[in-house]
Amino acid sequence: MLKKFFQAFRPPEQTALPDPDAELALGALLVRVAKADRDYQVEEISLIDKILSRLYQHNAIEAAKVRATCEKLHAAAPDTDTFGKLIRETTDLQERLAALEALWEVVLADGHFDEGEIKIVEEARIAMGLSFNDSQAARERVQARLEAR
Repeated sequence: MLKKFFQAFRPPEQTALPDPDAELALGALLVRVAKADRDYQVEEISLIDKILSRLYQHNAIEAAKVRATCEKLHAAAPDTDTFGKLIRETTDLQERLAALEALWEVVLADGHFDEGEIKIVEEARIAMGLSFNDSQAARERVQARLEAR
């Protein structure tokens, strides 16, 4: 009985986070961008789930679970460029360009962007080995899709 009483005052044990792969690294970057303006909205959460579903063929529940893991990775995360380097080292050019486009999708989702969001995208772009022109083209593609809606 005393044991249960004292355990109530201990912090809960932390579950170990998985080692990030390219998917978790991108998810953590998406979460990082969405939280950069300190206003993590339901729409952004939903968008991240949709992006993870689209890029990695998850159903809605799987995507939400991956995003939840990515939120934890973001909170305990290494630098943005660590995630970007992991993506660069484990994916081909097309996947890296899709990742950059996904980052822009989150940045532009709410119609305005914060300097912190741009900084994260730029750090990730450099770490993924992509050019400024790649970033501009990705941004323009996302903007064109948003305007077409």
